[in-house]
Amino acid sequence: MMLSFVFKSPSTQVLRAARSRSLFTVWGTMKKLIALSLMHLALITGCAAPQPLTERNSQLTQGNVQMNLVAGETTKAEVLEVFGAPNVTTRDGSGREVWTYQRQGQVSQSSSRSGFWTVLLAGGGSSASGFESSSRMITLIIKFDDNDVVTDFRSRASNF
Repeated sequence: MMLSFVFKSPSTQVLRAARSRSLFTVWGTMKKLIALSLMHLALITGCAAPQPLTERNSQLTQGNVQMNLVAGETTKAEVLEVFGAPNVTTRDGSGREVWTYQRQGQVSQSSSRSGFWTVLLAGGGSSASGFESSSRMITLIIKFDDNDVVTDFRSRASNF
């Protein structure tokens, strides 16, 4: 009896399998890189977007008024950059431009308290909760000279 072994060259089947795996690996890696690049691009674009006017308009606070407005120094362009467009633009008796800003916000808060005490086997407990809401209005009036520089400003905050 004679045994014979037939060895087939691995070149055809093994190389096909190796090629297909490497193509899948390369394709999978490429898909991951493309997806990562798109996510990175979306993040960069989102961070570089200019600030919407509504967010700038919400910067009208007493602190920002005191920090950013200096009579005789602050220009109209700087006011626009910090506070956005005014609600009303008028002229005073001498023909100089007057800008008026008015913003309203609402603050709501809730609170709860609870207590518990025990004396031997007897005990007791209590709880309380509440909700409070208030509105705040700030008005800012800015006067400009003929060179578009702030000459005077007044601000007033009201809580109700």
